[in-house]
Amino acid sequence: MKAALFDLDGTLHDRTATLRHWLPGHLRRFGLPPEYAARFAELDDFGYRSKREVFPQLVQEFGLECDSQVLFDDFGGHVQQAAPMPHAANVLRELRKNGVALGLVTNGWPQPQRAVLAACGLADFFDAVVVSGEVGLAKPDPRSYHLALDALGIAPAAAWFVGDSPRNDIWGPQQVGMRAAWLPTGHPLSGQRPDATLSDLRGVLHLL
Repeated sequence: MKAALFDLDGTLHDRTATLRHWLPGHLRRFGLPPEYAARFAELDDFGYRSKREVFPQLVQEFGLECDSQVLFDDFGGHVQQAAPMPHAANVLRELRKNGVALGLVTNGWPQPQRAVLAACGLADFFDAVVVSGEVGLAKPDPRSYHLALDALGIAPAAAWFVGDSPRNDIWGPQQVGMRAAWLPTGHPLSGQRPDATLSDLRGVLHLL
């Protein structure tokens, strides 16, 4: 292993914990019913569904008087409460100490994704960061992984990808010749076969 590429949400960023911290304040600010939180989590679908769709549906389902745009704007504040996954910093620090180049490949909009990375205290670990909204390519487009690998100067066969999405972080990287390690924090694998299954981020160290 000469390089390790990581996903962000659900891999290095404990998005579930972040939303758990943000939601109570969101409910208080707008006087929302308690059932709203569980329904938001369901519609959010681990972050895979656009919040431009989620909030209008919540307004409709709960008969809310507040505007969906106001709820959407409030959602932007959750990035300030972003929490890293347990052991994330230790794993990245250990990999760098062992001479492994680090890259990040994440789907999403540049400002919030970079804000999350900074709030988690992990931004300085990475030699290459690829955010789909900046480059116009999203995982599992093969070019998105190659952008990070090219920036690191590492061939796919010498790199691992670590993430929680079966398609974006397992199947996609394997198609370009990388090995993939799955963190079971999001969607089920649905038949995909990772090269390794990790119980938490500390497990990636066993691949060295």
